[in-house]
Formats: sequence, C-alpha cells, structure tokens
Amino acid sequence: MNKSKIVVALGGNALGNKPSEQLELVKKTAITIVDLALDGYQVIVGHGNGPQVGIINNAMLFSNENGGNTPSMPLAECGAMSQGYIGYHLQQAIKNELKKRNSNIKCATIITQVVVDKDDPGFSNPTKPVGVFYSEEKAKKLMEETGDIYVEDAGRGYRKVVASPIPIRIEELDLIKELSDTGAIVIAIGGGGIPVIEDEDGLLSGVAAVIDKDNASARLAIDLKAESLVILTAVEKVCINFNKDDEKVINEMTLEEAKKYIEEDQFAKGSMLPKVEACMKYVKETGNKALITSLEKAKEGLNGETGTIIKK
Repeated sequence: MNKSKIVVALGGNALGNKPSEQLELVKKTAITIVDLALDGYQVIVGHGNGPQVGIINNAMLFSNENGGNTPSMPLAECGAMSQGYIGYHLQQAIKNELKKRNSNIKCATIITQVVVDKDDPGFSNPTKPVGVFYSEEKAKKLMEETGDIYVEDAGRGYRKVVASPIPIRIEELDLIKELSDTGAIVIAIGGGGIPVIEDEDGLLSGVAAVIDKDNASARLAIDLKAESLVILTAVEKVCINFNKDDEKVINEMTLEEAKKYIEEDQFAKGSMLPKVEACMKYVKETGNKALITSLEKAKEGLNGETGTIIKK
C-alpha cells in the first residue's frame, strides 16, 4: 500500500557540474530515491539544470562563433538537451539501485514542457543563474563581449542570468500522474521544465528562459495533489543568521514566520530563498506541509525526525 504521493526536488549537490562527476553523484542520489520508493512512497523527482544548461549553451555558442559549424542553439533546446542527459543519468542510477535490491519498481523520465506567460515580467528582468561560476573580472569581460548579464551568486562567484518566468501549467501533467499511479518512479520537470508559451490556438513554442526548479516542483506538487513537497539541498535544516555567530537552525516555521524571515533578508536569493518561497506556495495552496532537508536525510525528514518543516 503506497503511503502517499510526494514530489522530490533535487538540488545541485545531487548532480554535479559535468557528466563524469554527475555519473558518480547520482549513484548516491539513487539510494535516497529508492529508499523512499521501497518505503511505500509514490516518488516524482524534479531536478535543476543550472550548470548543465549553461554549459550546453556556452559550448554551442562557442562552437558556432569559432568555426565549429554548429548551428546556433536556442536556450529552450539547450534545456531539453539537459533534461535528456540528466534524466538518463538519474534513470540509469535508479534502475541499477532497484536491481541491486531485487525490486521490480519501474523508473522513467518524461521530457516535460511547462507553459509560461509570454508577458511574464521575468523576461524583462533576468534573474536565474545558469552555467559555471566566474571571477568578477572574467564576468565583466564576458558582459562586454556578449551583452549577457552576470551577477554575484550567493558568495560563490559570478554567473550568467536569464529570464525565469513563473510556471503556469505543466503540459505533461496527466501523463506524469498516470505513470506515477502505476507505482513507477517518475523523473519530470527537469531543470524546471522546458519553458513554452501558448498561442490563441493552443499551440506551443519554446522561449529563451530557465524556470526555477523549486517553483516548478511546487507547481507540480500542487497540481498532482501530492501529499508532500520535499526539497533536498546541501544542508539538513534551514538556518537564520546563516554563517554568523548567532546562527540558528529552524525545525519548523509557519507561513507567517517564513514571510518575516524573508523580509529580514535571512535567505540568500540564489540559494535558500527560492526553496522557502516554493514551499510557501505549496503550503498556502494545499494546506499540506513541505520539507527542506539534505539528500542524505530525506527519509528521516519525512518521518519527522529532522529537516525544516514549513506549515500553515
């Protein structure tokens, strides 16, 4: 008997920055996902693609401009490429882990399109970091050469930023639900989903943007009526006064408390803030609880033993 349907959003620490590194990291990620599935949860996995989509985009651009005869590749297509190869790595690692445990649970990746508003203000105010980190000097040089925007990201260096519109609808929602209801582990909304806009005839076309994976995971959890949204990151619990002498871990916070902490700028914009905001959206719309914890502590977090719970 399945306990409940959960949407699990994987942070960058579960993937890595290059294929060889990712192949090793996803083996550990697979253990956590399989643990949850064997514990009776219907697991739908979402993941980011910030480094990966940026690397693909940069490589295509460099080759195009330096005699590689590579066609110019739109950002939506770069996002689709990253969905495919990250999904392949996750799917393979999860299937291998299931085989080790003699489980017949299935796993599949769904290339997912996410509808956004063509007039979303995010298109005129790019904020989503993608690609690798650069020094301030290198970032300034790239801005002069390309016209792209680079900003400091959570104290880790400078990264290119692109539009990050709000997800309105997950196009493959029904298919994700049908597959999940069979008991399969489903990998979807990779990188937040491929951003698409819809015309008056209901026809879709890709746009240059990257949707925040936490925001998309919240949308998916809401629309699936999932019993929980679980955001896995590098830390076991959310903290306030992070990296200060009076740092304090948060075991639980209400929507009102979370709002207060945000007003106090307690959460870094490129790091914890989007995770907390996504959880708040999910909790507000469903009344259910959301969890933020580390990859290694996911099972304990769902059992109420650790992590940070966001609730009404």
